[in-house]
This record gives sequence, C-alpha cells and structure tokens, in this order.
Amino acid sequence: MERAPSNKAGLAAPSAGAVLELLKPVTWFPPMWAFLCGAVSSGVAFGPNAGLVIAGMILAGPLSCGASQVVNDWFDREVDAINEPNRPIPSGRIPGEWGLWLAIAFTALALIVAAALGPIVLAGASLGAALSWAYSAPPLRFKLDGWLGPAAVAISYEGLTWFTGAALLLGAFPDAHILALAGLYSAGAHGVMTLNDFKAIEGDRRMGVRSLPVRYGPETAARIACWVMAVPQVVVILLLFAWGRPIHAGVVTGFLLVQLLAMRRLVRDPARHAPWYNGVGVSLYAFGMLTAALAVASLGETPA
Repeated sequence: MERAPSNKAGLAAPSAGAVLELLKPVTWFPPMWAFLCGAVSSGVAFGPNAGLVIAGMILAGPLSCGASQVVNDWFDREVDAINEPNRPIPSGRIPGEWGLWLAIAFTALALIVAAALGPIVLAGASLGAALSWAYSAPPLRFKLDGWLGPAAVAISYEGLTWFTGAALLLGAFPDAHILALAGLYSAGAHGVMTLNDFKAIEGDRRMGVRSLPVRYGPETAARIACWVMAVPQVVVILLLFAWGRPIHAGVVTGFLLVQLLAMRRLVRDPARHAPWYNGVGVSLYAFGMLTAALAVASLGETPA
C-alpha cells in the first residue's frame, strides 16, 4: 500500500483552519443531541444548571467527538492518501506527526474536562474514548467489521452521551427509565450508522472493510438497518405506554410510522436514497429521542 506523504519538512504548527477541518464540526451534532436528551430526561431544571449543560455539550461534541474524528483520520491517513488526498493529514496541512499528537491532546483534554464534571461523567467519557481508539486503531480496528464498528460508534455517540447528560445534572447514577431509553436508542443508532456505509461499498470492498453492505449486499443490509432502527423504537413506545405516558408514546409512534414509509423508499435503492434517509428518517428518529426524554423527565422513581 502506498504510504501517505510524510512531509517531514513541514514541522510548523498547523493552521487553526486545518485543525478545525480535522475535528469535523458537522459530526458533533448527534452526540450533542443525545447529551441534550439525557439532560432533559433527568428532569432537572436547566436554568440553574446552564453552565453544566454547556460544559457537557462541549465535552460531547468538540472534545470527545472531535477527538474521535482526529483519531480516525490519523489511522486512516494511508488510505486517505489514495482516496481523499485533500484531507488535512494526507495533504500535509497537518504535517508530520501532528495528527497523532492532536488525537492524544484532544482525548486527554476531554478526559480532563470529564473529570472536572464528576466521577460518573469521567467513567462515561473514558469508555467513549476507549471505544473511539478501538474503532480506528490497530490491533482492534473495529471499523473493519460491519457489526462491531457501527456498534462502537452508536454506543459512544448515543448511549454514553445520553447517560452522561442525565448523570451530570442528577449528580448521581441515572435510574432505570433513563438507562432503558439510552440503551434502546443506542441500539437503534447501529442502523443509523450503517447508512453511512452505502456510499463507500466499492472502496470498502477493495480495502477489506467488511461493512454490512459489503457482507450482505445493499438491499439485505438496508433491511437489516431498518429493522435495527425500528425495533428499539417499538420497545420505547411500549415502555412509554407502560409508564403511563400515552401521549408521548403516540407522538413517538407517529414519528416511527413516517420512518417506516421512508424506509420503503430506502430499501428500493439504498446507495441512492441513504443520504436522503439520513436527512428525513434520522431527523424523525432524533425527534423521537427528545419526545421520549420529555416523557420520563417527570417520572421520578425507578420502575420496579
């Protein structure tokens, strides 16, 4: 395999613009939204805790998610030198080993901020950091497997950030209502992450990445992703009814029904319609998350 240009001569610090591009701000929204849903589900008023909420969203997005993007680009630098040579590292705009040092620095900064926010937050952030490195770095490199890779990202971006948002405002371990929602929406996010693999089927096949579309074909992989996204939401709806929140359950049901209609279009041509579904179906999934968070915000006691 061709190696990325080392650019040993360019040892000066990279520009702020190149570093920001490496951090990929567009990817920060999902974990920040999940953190917000976790904070809402805690039932704790935001007003007196605005500083904590802002600090937590910075931890979830620019720091933790940003660090994971730098880690990923550093360990993908040789492949990117072939497929996407204009990215900051292979292009030399992030020279030498600056990419590695930035990955370490942002990971460390995220953990320092998490430690300042409390031991439970630190535990969640530490697990997320471990998963981000395991996703990208050898020898584990979970991203090469279509089941393990999306699972690692879904747990980090959805489950752990939801848990962290609730734990931060509660100042304690979240109750079973919150843990159930965090776990279910994290499981469903596996299907959401699979949607990103349809745009790179041929490249993944050539590079030995066994994504679900590569392993099972686009149509079967799309059906798997749809089931994985839909089933946890059905369980959420049943739980909301059981917890005495029929209006919220009805709203989440409405969001799911529209998703099911969109899924019919997705499975007809996954490679073509996956970006469209990301804009339509995933937005409805996110609105369902917030609705469920609002539903449990006032429940108070852990269910038996």
